[in-house]
Amino acid sequence: MSDTRPLRIGVHTPLHHSTIDTLRAVWTRVDELPFDWISVWDHFRPVDGDGDNFDAVVAHAALAACTSRVQVGCLVYCVGYRTPALLASAATAIDHVSAGRAVIGLGAGYLESEYLAYGYDFEPPPTRVDRLASTFTSVRALLDGERVTRHDQFVHLDDATTRPLPQQRHLPMWIGGGGERRTLPLAGRVADGWNIPMATVADFTRKNDIVTESAERCGRNPGEIERSVNLGLCWNDDDLPERFGPRWEQLRPSILGGSADRVLDQLDAYRRAGADRVMLSLRPPLLLDDIERFASDVLPSLR
Repeated sequence: MSDTRPLRIGVHTPLHHSTIDTLRAVWTRVDELPFDWISVWDHFRPVDGDGDNFDAVVAHAALAACTSRVQVGCLVYCVGYRTPALLASAATAIDHVSAGRAVIGLGAGYLESEYLAYGYDFEPPPTRVDRLASTFTSVRALLDGERVTRHDQFVHLDDATTRPLPQQRHLPMWIGGGGERRTLPLAGRVADGWNIPMATVADFTRKNDIVTESAERCGRNPGEIERSVNLGLCWNDDDLPERFGPRWEQLRPSILGGSADRVLDQLDAYRRAGADRVMLSLRPPLLLDDIERFASDVLPSLR
């Protein structure tokens, strides 16, 4: 690959249509391979309909407990479902379970059917991003050891603290999403990292520039913000409809696969667009063979 800037590779595991034994097997094996990140998502049910799905906080803690080396994250906790106190407390506990490897990502939420099915108000997009901003600020302060008093439309805290503190002096907090008017500028102002799922190179380039411009406007060093994108992985194009469902043709530009050389070319395009990290966003069934092949055929060329 022509760009010598390092590109880090992680693995993102959904929590639907699977079992704890399968998830544990994937997590422990990825931890043994030369990846440096594993994350889970936050949903109450599969995004494609009904079926089994595990809770994000419990799965995040289980991920922390059965690994020893990789960073362990959630991309992303929905602030519409979880209060700052719950998020800060969970992140702290997971950081201790993982001996200082936790990362917490927050997002405004997007899936109206899930909100309504489980009794949450689906607020207009600007309100959801305002909630994200208020929640992010509150969780950051709690994780940093501050005594927090905050009363606004979204957060009500009176002299609140989180004890013990995380093992990390500064537990990384990310923002996930692609909203160009509000979410991306917020990431540029406050986040340690930014993540977007299944973006094309062109979309990633445009949105990444917005994060950079926002950071510069508020006097931040844009290099402090880790930029990442979740991409699918499917080596055989014939398997795309089964693995990625009815939207597979729409998602095809953001799915890695084919040959190792093709994957390296795809990764190079994202690196040139500004990505610091690519997450392999798996789909059930979670196949270790796919990960093993990536580790053996692709990762050595990224070092």
